[in-house]
Amino acid sequence: MSDSLTFLPWQIETAQAWLGNRERFAHAWLIHGLPGIGKTRFARAAGASLLCEQPVQGLACGHCQACQWVRGGNHPDLRLLRPDAIALEEQGPDMQEGDLAKDAAARKNPSREIRVEQLRQLQHWFNTATHRGGWRVAVVYPAQALNLVSANALLKVLEEPADRTVFLLVADAPDRLLPTLVSRCRRLPLPVPDAQQSVQWLQQQGLEHASDWLAAWGGAPLKAFSASEAMQAPCPDWLSAWIEGVLKAGREADLSLADTLEKLPVQEWVDHWQRLFVDIQLSGFAQSARYYPSLQKQIDALAAQANSAALTEALKWLAQQKALGNHPLNAKLLVHHALDRLHQACRRV
Repeated sequence: MSDSLTFLPWQIETAQAWLGNRERFAHAWLIHGLPGIGKTRFARAAGASLLCEQPVQGLACGHCQACQWVRGGNHPDLRLLRPDAIALEEQGPDMQEGDLAKDAAARKNPSREIRVEQLRQLQHWFNTATHRGGWRVAVVYPAQALNLVSANALLKVLEEPADRTVFLLVADAPDRLLPTLVSRCRRLPLPVPDAQQSVQWLQQQGLEHASDWLAAWGGAPLKAFSASEAMQAPCPDWLSAWIEGVLKAGREADLSLADTLEKLPVQEWVDHWQRLFVDIQLSGFAQSARYYPSLQKQIDALAAQANSAALTEALKWLAQQKALGNHPLNAKLLVHHALDRLHQACRRV
């Protein structure tokens, strides 16, 4: 069955309980939780379940005409509101006929925001009768891609919702959204899946060392699987090289890594260093590594020689860089400063 119809294993129980009372369903839901646990897939599968004509225990049957339309991306009562850039990345059979991402201009410079025009185009949809008197579902993801103008346009829609219409907004954290928009939605927090269930799912996808991948990505199985398709190991090669260089008390490894890091998004390398430094701090308190358990020996060695106060300050600095990482004034200067500062925090005392 297509991903657009099915819930992930750890979502089924929540979905059945939530969808069991659909006749008294709220008109807008904010589905939120940790990044990488499958929130968008949950929302899209929920949309399919609401539209299904023969639901099984509240979930899409996968066989009726409505499910076939959802699978083919042409159900008249389903709209996916996401940035053009995400629509292009997905490139699946669910690309709807009205997607602006099909336009040449949008393909050349796709927006990473949900544009107000996408909300305005729903007006005609609202004025059209639903198929066989069923539901009308709009899935908005990620909701934080709404800019101020489009968020206010959606707010107006939610203030006077069309009959039998449900909006499913997907977000990592409600506090990143317009407060008035959040106030118009019922919240549905999705829990982090059980580690054993996540590991089992990753293994079913053919991933080796699934527990190490899951740990490196904070227990988020979809992020872990996505990372495994782009990386050779849970800990990136450049970070392993940096650890080795610091433990050898050398500076050569730092300088050789600068070129590699300059080519990466700032938030990417900041994320990995944050995880490593948390593990070093845990080791200092005789705790096991949370993110890189396979590197426990090296982490213990770093903790034994690190300056605890400098470690704390380095973590604060990394958090600041993550907040500003999308707009570095000078990427090369930032990388060299990071290599020097973080090396000093872990150098032999």
